[in-house]
Amino acid sequence: MKREIDIDRLCAYLKTYPEIKDVRLYFGKDIHPKSAAFLERAEKAGYAITTKPVKYILETEIDGKKIYRRKCDFDMEICIDVHEALQKDIRSFVFFTGDGDFAPLYQKLIRLNKQVIVVYAPGHLGREVWDIKRGLFKIQIKHLLDV
Repeated sequence: MKREIDIDRLCAYLKTYPEIKDVRLYFGKDIHPKSAAFLERAEKAGYAITTKPVKYILETEIDGKKIYRRKCDFDMEICIDVHEALQKDIRSFVFFTGDGDFAPLYQKLIRLNKQVIVVYAPGHLGREVWDIKRGLFKIQIKHLLDV
């Protein structure tokens, strides 16, 4: 979104809704000290955190210098958590991602008559999600919690 999200404010805002029972954050652990500080801050803010180590994948080598790409996807962990929430008869889900990989999950939740809300930044909504025309609330936002 070209600017940092105030995770403290976002969590506090979401928790003002009594219907919201759980605010989860999925974030990769990195060797960089900012990673640990971010996770500590998120925990203090009240997020339920799921984490795992970031992988570094060699992309290319230019003039003897190796270029790595950081990778840390949480697709499976999110799907497992949604499955567990379904066992508790949760009726609504809000996802702060426009990742097209989640379209099958959204479609399954819609078939189960669950409310599904997807919050995404401009230009960050996968075609697969855009193509879901019924049962999915899509909310494009430029800035989170600007007053």
